[in-house]
Amino acid sequence: MNRVEAHDSFVTTTRGLDRSTPPMKLFEKAKRYGIWNPSDIDFTQDKQDWQRLNDQEREVILHLTSLFVAGEEAVTLDLLPLMMTVAKEGRIEEEMFLTTFLWEEAKHTDFFQRFLNEVLQVNRESLTRFHGPAYRTIIYEALPRALDRLMVDQSPEAQIEASITYNMIVEGTLAETGYHAYFTMLRNNHLMPGNTEGIQKLKQDESRHIAYGIFLISRIISEQPHLWDFAQAKMQELLMPALGVIDDIFSSYDPMPFGLKQDDFVSYAMMQFQKRLSRIEAARSHSLNEIYQVTHAAIDAEDA
Repeated sequence: MNRVEAHDSFVTTTRGLDRSTPPMKLFEKAKRYGIWNPSDIDFTQDKQDWQRLNDQEREVILHLTSLFVAGEEAVTLDLLPLMMTVAKEGRIEEEMFLTTFLWEEAKHTDFFQRFLNEVLQVNRESLTRFHGPAYRTIIYEALPRALDRLMVDQSPEAQIEASITYNMIVEGTLAETGYHAYFTMLRNNHLMPGNTEGIQKLKQDESRHIAYGIFLISRIISEQPHLWDFAQAKMQELLMPALGVIDDIFSSYDPMPFGLKQDDFVSYAMMQFQKRLSRIEAARSHSLNEIYQVTHAAIDAEDA
């Protein structure tokens, strides 16, 4: 394949890397906290706990795990166009942090596959029965469509759509609500310590991804405030199927195992959604320097 453009300079031999940017701060955190190996997690107690659960408790854990393992594989498959878009714009600091995304999403896929194979030990071909219409709308359709759009359209609008779908909805709404469910079912009941250890590490990884997504969208809207209307409409559009995924889970069980209450999880999802929407909305009146300051403060507030 012929190269379309040749390099005419390199950041590292001209201006140098700007370590004051939020993506470089996130890169430092990824190097510090993202070095964990799914193969090192001990599932011995998890296997014993799984055998003691009743059929409905097993089914809801399997249900949630099937959504996660497919979702993690989907983002691993679909992420590259965003990395390529940022690279083409010459944003080396952002690209350096984005290299951790793909590695971490691949590790998350590895983690859930180990959990399925070694603890749940089920027929994987049966897992797609849990993938209802709302889940398919986001993971099977909206996610690859938004990311693949960047292969032919690298416009600010296309970048916003990609980051909203991936960072704000898949990670910031669905995944975070799913972590909350795992912790409520398992950690609060002193069950499956290997699973909860892995989920805690996944949550730390995803918090960095979400922080970057908010930064990316905010940076664009700071420069082009008119795109706020598009961003808001896209988030509201995808919120409905995201809440539909929660409804699909709860409508499948009567009574719901572990005493889970649908209203608690809808409220949690809406809280996470709204606080990020407010951050992005504020970017309309922020300078790039102010976006940096707000993002740095949010990164500092995270444990990892």
